[in-house]
Amino acid sequence: MKILDPPAVRRWARLAADALGGARTEIDALNVFPVADGDTGTNLYLTMLAAAEAVESLPDDVDAAVVWQTLSYGALVGARGNSGVIVSQALRGLAEALKDGQDLRAGLHRAAVLAREAVARPVEGTVLSVLESAARAVRDLDGDLREVARQAAGEARAALRRTPDQLDVLARSGVVDAGGAGAAIMLETLAAVITDSYTDHYEVPAPTSRVSPMSEVGAGYEVMYLLDAGDLAVAELREELDAMGDSLVVVGGDGLWNVHVHVPEAGPAVEAGIRAGRPHRIRITYLAERTHRGSAGRGVVAVAAGDGIAALFEECGAVVVRRTPGARPALPAMLAAIRQAGSEVAVLPNDEGVGSVAAAAAEIAREDGVVVSVLPTKATVQGLAALAVHDPLRRFDDDVVAMTDAASQTRYGHLAVADREAFTSAGVCRSGDVLGLIEGDVAVIGEALERVAVMIVDRMVAGGGELVTLVTGAEAPVRLAAHVEEHLTRTRPDVDLVVYEGEQGGYPLLIGVE
Repeated sequence: MKILDPPAVRRWARLAADALGGARTEIDALNVFPVADGDTGTNLYLTMLAAAEAVESLPDDVDAAVVWQTLSYGALVGARGNSGVIVSQALRGLAEALKDGQDLRAGLHRAAVLAREAVARPVEGTVLSVLESAARAVRDLDGDLREVARQAAGEARAALRRTPDQLDVLARSGVVDAGGAGAAIMLETLAAVITDSYTDHYEVPAPTSRVSPMSEVGAGYEVMYLLDAGDLAVAELREELDAMGDSLVVVGGDGLWNVHVHVPEAGPAVEAGIRAGRPHRIRITYLAERTHRGSAGRGVVAVAAGDGIAALFEECGAVVVRRTPGARPALPAMLAAIRQAGSEVAVLPNDEGVGSVAAAAAEIAREDGVVVSVLPTKATVQGLAALAVHDPLRRFDDDVVAMTDAASQTRYGHLAVADREAFTSAGVCRSGDVLGLIEGDVAVIGEALERVAVMIVDRMVAGGGELVTLVTGAEAPVRLAAHVEEHLTRTRPDVDLVVYEGEQGGYPLLIGVE
């Protein structure tokens, strides 16, 4: 790749968001500076997700300048937390230098400069140090775009490892900087897109000692808002907020700014914004604890990938978020469903790839006072098992425990048809082969759906089980479930069987064993 064209920028935005979503919990665990509120990973994910969704909403034929400008704007208005605001400014720097898609070295330099300028009192050993080290490493590099990207990503990772030597609180806590870890992942995903060398996992250094993320949080408030104001008014606002509190970051330009500050009292910080211009999207978070408000009621949110599955969940009283097979639901849809469900909400992602979106939506909903628990359901059949034991009259925590236990006691599998030749854990498959998977791993390769279905069910019930659940897909043969039922009647009459028409695409059969 010689230039970062619009499709490449879109791929990077989505890959970076997904990677940060996957590493969200690990990065949260590193978060001890500037306050140990355990949300840096979540904030970085939400910020990059906003940027990714902004560029994905553009038509396919827009030029690079528009894509970069939209990426930067999406991050600015969607930025969350201290780290998210800083990263949004780094993206602005990339956008300014890369609108022609070529000079990554200049883009990295500009990103580091703008990120540092955004922070009222810069501290070394943070995301600022990681960005600056990456920019310095490629400043005099004569290599092509691929080499610049690889070198910057490698230096970001090395700089991240050095952060405890630069900031005492990191060394005492046995962690690297959380924001720096997110920046390293962003540069590694950028290099992956440019060099076409992807990986399934981006490493986050684990703490070397036990860290309690909330242990150092004192009284005070995190205040954030977007601000419509002129440059002169914002300069005066910076001085006023800097005198009020700390962790001040103000980014933006051209009349739109994102303001972030930690203060003892929230009111004066908002009033200062009113004097400077027009604040909106105001978010205030108490740093020591979060109160629980919201509408009364207990509810469940379930993600469904087929009309029949959606109907099943709705019949059981769940608020359903629909998605197409292989795709994630949009964050706004998840958040709206949680808010609709009630003041105490259990969320059933029902797919491993949906978990990060569900967790992000839950984090936002908690700021509104909703009590939310995202259950670790990795498959539709686990969601059905969890919902079957849901009892809105129980204490919420007890209900979550019961639902989680029911889901964890449900083994899951499914059938799929291979669309290309590939190596699997069960051997080489060819296009058109039927694959039988158990908990994500290919266990059987065959030619007939009925035969593979029987083999997979046999393997799953061999480890014990009282109830087999079959969910047929939109393309399932008419007698697929009946064939399995007849087999179980002959071989395992002690096992109960339940069959649902899920109408999901992609997977002819979903299987659960409880």
